[in-house]
Amino acid sequence: MTQRAPAGNGDGGPAATGNRAIRAAVQVARALPRPAPMLLVLLVAWAALGLAASIGWLAPVGWRYAGAALAVMALIDLLRLRRQSLPQIERSVPDTWPIGIERPVTLAFEARQRQRLDVYDLHPTGWRVHGLPRRLDLREGESTRFDYHLRAHERGDFVFDGTHLRLHSPWRLWRELRTAGEPQPVRVFPNFAPLAKFAMFSAEQASRLVGAHLKRRRGEGTDFHQMREYRVGDSLRQIDWKATARSHKLISREYQDERNQQLVLLLDTGRRLLARDDLDDADGMAHFDHVLDAALVVAYLALRQGDAVGLLAAGGDSTWVPPRRGAGAIEGLLRGSYALQPSAVATDFLAAATELSLRQRRRSLVMLVTNLRDEDMDDLLAAVQLLRKRHLVCVASLREVALDRTLAREVHDLPDAIRAGATAQYLQQRSAAHETLRNHGVMVLDVTCDQLAASLVERYLAVKRDGLL
Repeated sequence: MTQRAPAGNGDGGPAATGNRAIRAAVQVARALPRPAPMLLVLLVAWAALGLAASIGWLAPVGWRYAGAALAVMALIDLLRLRRQSLPQIERSVPDTWPIGIERPVTLAFEARQRQRLDVYDLHPTGWRVHGLPRRLDLREGESTRFDYHLRAHERGDFVFDGTHLRLHSPWRLWRELRTAGEPQPVRVFPNFAPLAKFAMFSAEQASRLVGAHLKRRRGEGTDFHQMREYRVGDSLRQIDWKATARSHKLISREYQDERNQQLVLLLDTGRRLLARDDLDDADGMAHFDHVLDAALVVAYLALRQGDAVGLLAAGGDSTWVPPRRGAGAIEGLLRGSYALQPSAVATDFLAAATELSLRQRRRSLVMLVTNLRDEDMDDLLAAVQLLRKRHLVCVASLREVALDRTLAREVHDLPDAIRAGATAQYLQQRSAAHETLRNHGVMVLDVTCDQLAASLVERYLAVKRDGLL
């Protein structure tokens, strides 16, 4: 019979108290001065003198005097080390950080005395770092600064805990580890560099930048845009005869796609989105990171089109950002989604659809992004049918690049043949699930992570162009 551990009190119980005591003892031990290589060399030399004295090559009194001199010198050097004051440290780091992008961090030192030290900044654990540790020789009253580079591989809230300084004693006999500086929080957001780049272009030009293939239309749409002179190719229904009579030349009406519509991005944060395309790269982005980047791209372009954009995350982490219009809405989407993480749980699509139906009453284009498997079909189909009662639904199903690579690989032996056959069967079942959704009137995108942003933008613009909302 399995026995349960006794519940602890508010401070975590005796075990937690013991762990904290152990951690405190380890920290104290790490902070104690330690012999430097120079002192160890001198101790070895003194031991060699002792060996020489033992065989009569050196008078024993000489060996004792050498030991006493070494002890006095080590003690004086230790006292001088303990009296060293820490330099003033200032870290320059942005409050917000894009995932997957290497950025510089600047450390500035102002020394109060002459000293040598090794620097290692306490950046968030697991970030890829270049340029640390760094050895500095500081002079009294002088300022020194250097840059090192970091790359974050995960979104969320993180803290720079301070800076570790390993001080060297003046005679290089001792080292001592100290921590300086104050904790500094940072937030890691999705990579917003493409959004900043899009701001310099029109919505149509930005759509082409992400790879969306647009079908050109001239003068068609549902909202009146402007009056202009007739151009060859304009239809007769575009001609405004009253304006033509007043100006004595053909005048056409030009329309644009309807504005002030609603787009809701429904993102799966369950186990399906934990997959990575490059398993050999520990810093490679998970599928959910690609999903979030693509969602922000289509959201930004939709806001540029005058529509309102909202976001619902369901599965592991969950959040709801109501649809808003205007340039400030993208900031709300970033703040509401930057800390989302996928979890190893099965997503309840029907519960997510129910929540969205209760929160979003106005008809919207709902873009559900997930990694569809045939075993998810019953739950997903019920969720889609519920959403279609009021909304227009598009399901974007991510496909692992490894599947395409497996099918493209040459078959040399039986294991290769079994792997290729199993992959082909899986893709066939996946295609059948997609076809089932299409038969129920759902738009389906079967894309890889690299194709996701362009495909979402294309489908959004196609919906706008065809007036489906």
